[in-house]
Amino acid sequence: MAHLTTSQNKDRLVARVRRIAGQVAAVERAVAGEAPCSETLHLVAAVRGAVAGLMDELVEDHLRAHVAAPGLTDAERAAGADELATVLRRHMR
Repeated sequence: MAHLTTSQNKDRLVARVRRIAGQVAAVERAVAGEAPCSETLHLVAAVRGAVAGLMDELVEDHLRAHVAAPGLTDAERAAGADELATVLRRHMR
């Protein structure tokens, strides 16, 4: 179930994903360079927080577009809720 996002929102999300990719690359460099454990753990914690923030934003976007948007049919709302429930079950493992 796709939905249209504004170019501004899309650009912001892509920039956020790129920042996360940079953070993951820093973890790789830390592991490859045998950085101290505490430094590597801090980097991994930052990645986890950044991904969680991205997930929060995407969940909210999905809710607004596929569950709470005016004009949706009951079937469309149910489908949007089912999709979100499936993703959240996988995410919570």
